[in-house]
Amino acid sequence: MPLYLTIIIAVSIALVVSFAATPAVKWFAHRVGAIDIPKDSRRVHSNPIPRLGGLAIFIGFVLSVLFTAEIDVQIRGILIGSVVIVVLGVLDDIFTLKAYIKFLVQIVAALIAVFHEVVIEIFSNPFAFTQIGSEFVFLDYFAIPITVMWIVVITNSINLIDGLDGLAVGVSTISAVVMLSIALIVSYPNVAIIMAALAGACIGFLPYNFNPAKIFMGDTGALLLGYLLATISIVGLFKFYAVVSFAAPFLILALPLIDTSFAFFRRLIKGKNPMAPDRGHFHHRLIDLGLSQKQAVAILYSASALLGLLAVAITTNYQTRAIILLLALIVAAVVLFFAIKGIWNKK
Repeated sequence: MPLYLTIIIAVSIALVVSFAATPAVKWFAHRVGAIDIPKDSRRVHSNPIPRLGGLAIFIGFVLSVLFTAEIDVQIRGILIGSVVIVVLGVLDDIFTLKAYIKFLVQIVAALIAVFHEVVIEIFSNPFAFTQIGSEFVFLDYFAIPITVMWIVVITNSINLIDGLDGLAVGVSTISAVVMLSIALIVSYPNVAIIMAALAGACIGFLPYNFNPAKIFMGDTGALLLGYLLATISIVGLFKFYAVVSFAAPFLILALPLIDTSFAFFRRLIKGKNPMAPDRGHFHHRLIDLGLSQKQAVAILYSASALLGLLAVAITTNYQTRAIILLLALIVAAVVLFFAIKGIWNKK
């Protein structure tokens, strides 16, 4: 079967299943009491909204992958680890688990992937153009701890940006599409199919999650998306032995990574627990500037897409890079225009 047809099928299965499963998941969330009640200033919604929407994304993604992708050792490990993450998310959405318990289970899920050969063993030297060191960096004994750290950090990064309707799932969709594009460029068809399944599952859920949201994906979805993006980036992007293999995954996931880093150090500087939630994330700051939820989400979508375009650009030839960079500049100009317009209209 042609690859493009397989990708279309993967997107379609995941999208339809995710879309169809969400009402049932919403009913289940009400039954088990997985409801997000606005009880502090971090939350921008005013009415109780069911969580657990990530279950629909998970069901759509897994069914699509099982039908369309090749299940090798690495993908099997990622799927097993994702089950652990989803169970963790469901329990947290219902009972609200302690932070250290969630952290330990995330490490276990990361190690499951590692023991199935999902390991960052080598990547291109980002300073190779300066002739500092060799062309590649071999991690040796640091491979496993760095891999686990990457997976856990990205997993939590997606969770931390899940503060506005449609934000985290939309950014994850953009990241998945970018990874799909790069996988096609560097000829990793199985990674492209899996990313197509993930994008389809997210798109199927989005109509229920756009502002005003009817259901949240909760930690079930946010942790799942972070885990999948982290692990599959290792299988795809870090295995691309070229100068761009170091930069591409960081560009694609830059928005949640930067937001998480700022949050961590901001809390440390203020003498607070770096894991304690606050109201200082990018999306909170945009809301405080006077933007609506939809405007703030549109700006962050555009920023994520812009960074994704840059990631795609550095994996292509120079002529294509020039075209993509020009498009990126146009997107940036449009985002700036609507940001200024949105702030002005709020005054």
